[in-house]
Amino acid sequence: MAFGPNPPPIQAHICVRDGVAALAFYEKAFGAKITFKAMAEDGVRVLHANIAVYGGEVMLHDEFPEFGGDVMAPTTLNGTTFAISINLPKPADVDAAIAMASEAGADVLLPAGDVFWGARYGRVKDPFGHVWAFNAPLATTSEIKVS
Repeated sequence: MAFGPNPPPIQAHICVRDGVAALAFYEKAFGAKITFKAMAEDGVRVLHANIAVYGGEVMLHDEFPEFGGDVMAPTTLNGTTFAISINLPKPADVDAAIAMASEAGADVLLPAGDVFWGARYGRVKDPFGHVWAFNAPLATTSEIKVS
């Protein structure tokens, strides 16, 4: 099935409009690999998909209002309530991840910068309304330059 023998204890399970386009975007913007995909009976919407991204796994599906509409895409809600956080090994990786996502069509909400908790940090919003935060520890606290 989708998870392998030992799924992580917590996974993001996101809802989007146009799951097929979202999967293509995540491949381009984040280097994601689709590990499982099942289409709905209509042949248009993604019933369930799993993507491997930055060493983790994210589940994804399209909206299905005909089943009660209790989970909706951020574009339907006109906002989101959380960010998906990606911890990267090196500060330069944060800049590279944000640049790659931006080139693929994500909006940069917060450019990469050094922050008070001793990390390089930035955020993007993908075209489907989800916010992705990138974080990497600075080598030393003397590298922190917060104004």
